[in-house]
Amino acid sequence: MTKTDNQPAVADALNALLADSFALYLKTKNYHWHVQGPHFRELHLLFDEQATQILATTDLIAERVRKNGAPTLRSIGDIGRRQSIRDDDGATVDADTMVRTLATDNETLLAQLKEVKAAAETDGDIATSGLVDAWADETQQRIWFLKATAGY
Repeated sequence: MTKTDNQPAVADALNALLADSFALYLKTKNYHWHVQGPHFRELHLLFDEQATQILATTDLIAERVRKNGAPTLRSIGDIGRRQSIRDDDGATVDADTMVRTLATDNETLLAQLKEVKAAAETDGDIATSGLVDAWADETQQRIWFLKATAGY
């Protein structure tokens, strides 16, 4: 595998994306498990669907890091050191706050996807760049669903 000067930038951006993907996955599952209120069933199913979609990308992201010749995340601690999406350890969170928080967190993830895309294009890594397009589309759809659910 040939290394380029920008390869660490691509791997670093992917690892940051991976850390936040795991953080967002766990937060989304947390909300799935704890949502209450008149829209319980709708939100319970929406959160589960979105968590499944987020988790499905994690292996692909990690494999892109490895294909770029770099190590990827190795532990929960490693995720914690790299994540920018904040955990929510609140004992109770109302459903509207859950929806708005997840919309904002998905916007954070979308911004990271743009950083990965820029690093990949600078490096000429068309495979990573192409994958990011699909992940961005999925993230935009999650944002759309969450904002439509919240009514904004």
